[in-house]
Amino acid sequence: MESKGLGEFEELVLLAVCILDGEAYGISVKKEVEKHSGRSILLGAVHITLYRLQDKGFLQSKMGGNSDKRGDRRKRLFKVTKIGMKQLRAAQDVRQKMWNLIPQLN
Repeated sequence: MESKGLGEFEELVLLAVCILDGEAYGISVKKEVEKHSGRSILLGAVHITLYRLQDKGFLQSKMGGNSDKRGDRRKRLFKVTKIGMKQLRAAQDVRQKMWNLIPQLN
């Protein structure tokens, strides 16, 4: 299987979706990434990335329930797929192997 690749921001978004465990939607993902990365992120960038990850097969989505708070609009909730988890583990393995090769840390 050819790797579809995972950019740094895509990895952060994918990790946030995992952390949110079924409650991941645009704003919640944005807040989670900002909380852990210390970066300010545009909501539009999060939405684009969520849909790109879905197109790659790393995420799936479904519509959540209606809410008076949201003007009766439904949230699109995202969940990591098995392929997405496999991609995250592969990225973690590569990073860990490279960290282990840094002489100053050994």
